[in-house]
Amino acid sequence: MTIPVLVVDDEPLARRAIVRLLRDQPDMELIGECGDGQSAVEAIRAQSPALVFLDIQMPAMNGMDVVATIGAARMPATVFVTAFEQYAVRAFEANAVDYLVKPFSQNRFVETLARVRKRLSVASTPSHDIAAIQQVLESLRRREDYVSRLPVRTNEQITFVDVTDIVWIKANGNSVDIHTEKQVHSLRETMTALGERLDPKRFARVHRSAIVNIARVKTIHPWFNGYHVITMDTGQQLRMSRYQHEALLKLVSPRSGPAA
Repeated sequence: MTIPVLVVDDEPLARRAIVRLLRDQPDMELIGECGDGQSAVEAIRAQSPALVFLDIQMPAMNGMDVVATIGAARMPATVFVTAFEQYAVRAFEANAVDYLVKPFSQNRFVETLARVRKRLSVASTPSHDIAAIQQVLESLRRREDYVSRLPVRTNEQITFVDVTDIVWIKANGNSVDIHTEKQVHSLRETMTALGERLDPKRFARVHRSAIVNIARVKTIHPWFNGYHVITMDTGQQLRMSRYQHEALLKLVSPRSGPAA
């Protein structure tokens, strides 16, 4: 028996790459290609594919919207195709959902199809698969809620600082000082309010007056009475409160990058 496959991606080159690899799989039958979310919803409803390669990042209606519109319980077996960063990839892995990260190799594609075939050998979609997809989508939605740029006033005009350029943030009354590698910007927002808008996978509050970019931490040294000193990759040294144990665990976790 052949497996009817629908390929959904707004990038023609990405669609062609998947289609080309599918041609080498005799049990896979390409039944359609879609370049946007709305046409994907229509094709899934009209053609009932057994397998969908679904791009996450598409304008207007993205991959998450497609699943939400169809309903996770009614979705065909789905391989999410993404250019997302490692954070999103971990969400897929944690919930055992099949995914491909662009650009992917032929070997990775073949491995994914092997898992798909195994899943499709079961008569119906297991309920844990549905729950897994929902958990991944919820995780990705939360990630989208975090700010990616912060507006700051410079010479009577508003400019934007990418959060990836932030080294650390210092509390300054009802404002915060945003330290990048070369500049310090002032933003009128409390430390607590700003901390809630930053991705906790990227930033950790290590003191009531300091938030650090985890990726910019170089070393962590024990100090005294349970305190630690953090050295950023710019040479700036910050004291970590002894009560910030959760933040410390994030910093020394192998998945976070920096180590003590």
